[in-house]
Amino acid sequence: LKEIFYTSLYHTMIAPNKLSDRNGDFRSTDMKIYNDSNINFTVFSLWDTFRSTHPLFNLIERKRTSLFLNSFLNQYKNGGQLPIWELCANYTGCMIGYHVVSVILDAYVKGINYDNYDKLYQAMLHISNRNKLGIPEFKKKGYISSFTEPESVSKTLEYSYNDWCIYKMAQLYNDSTNLSIYAKRAQSYKNLFNKNSGLMQPKTNANWKAGFIPSEVNYNYTEANSWQYSFFVPHDITGLIELHGSKKQLEAKIDELFTANSNMVGRNQADITGLIGQYAHGNEPSHYMSYLYNMVDKPYKSQKMVNTILNKMYSTNPNGIIGNEDCGQMSAWYVLSSIGLFDVNPGDPYYLIQTPL
Repeated sequence: LKEIFYTSLYHTMIAPNKLSDRNGDFRSTDMKIYNDSNINFTVFSLWDTFRSTHPLFNLIERKRTSLFLNSFLNQYKNGGQLPIWELCANYTGCMIGYHVVSVILDAYVKGINYDNYDKLYQAMLHISNRNKLGIPEFKKKGYISSFTEPESVSKTLEYSYNDWCIYKMAQLYNDSTNLSIYAKRAQSYKNLFNKNSGLMQPKTNANWKAGFIPSEVNYNYTEANSWQYSFFVPHDITGLIELHGSKKQLEAKIDELFTANSNMVGRNQADITGLIGQYAHGNEPSHYMSYLYNMVDKPYKSQKMVNTILNKMYSTNPNGIIGNEDCGQMSAWYVLSSIGLFDVNPGDPYYLIQTPL
């Protein structure tokens, strides 16, 4: 176990990477060369790493986190946008959401020293209002239609969480106008919840898309199916409980997630690995679901499931991680979980405490 733990800790340190030359020169997101007395970083796999890697860094790499924030601001100033999945000064267009806002908020509330949070807040407002990737329809309707934008369910859910992060920053800056706007946007996840199935489903023309199969991997979800996204409301578990009707009913649905048949239909998705029922530990959308039992007053179920994942999904073998490492996220989950800490909702100023390994 100690060997797995320290190997995992090493894996969390491989990215982000230093981008600056020794003289302070670095290539920014407009492909021009700049100079900064602070080291700039690259390889921000934020769709993966906002979940556990950056919350871990907020404990053990606090000075480096402030340099990440400086890198974000430089990318915004020079390239015109905060990073989503940035690689060697390229915006890549890879993955969904704008989870950089989660990393910024979480650093703020966890007390990371940085002088320009006010400028980053303006950059957060900017990235959430671009005229692309379904954002205009999301703002207008409160959800993204299946036929107008790929990965519509996943984007609707992730934008809702991202907008909660901006809502919290608006609160911190006493920005009453944006506070009300983003409070409403953060509730958009409710528009894709089907009470009949208890799952998040795609819509077309305000109606549920026909032929829904919970285990189907298709273009409505990002590297996942409905089971693997229907619990992604980290910012409003109380609201999710209300949608299901009670804590007991949400608990039953989480039970169903972990006990459902693991067979899937639809397209083949290599990222979906490490299955326990329809829970897929080998890919990021599932990563906080084993902790949800804490929110329905059944912490012993979380303890049991997390312990099972720690012991079954990681080993000292060459294939000792059950899925793609994704720039340290798989290992960061292990590090936090094995020491008995977890950040269910990055952006909250605390960690959940659980039985350590």
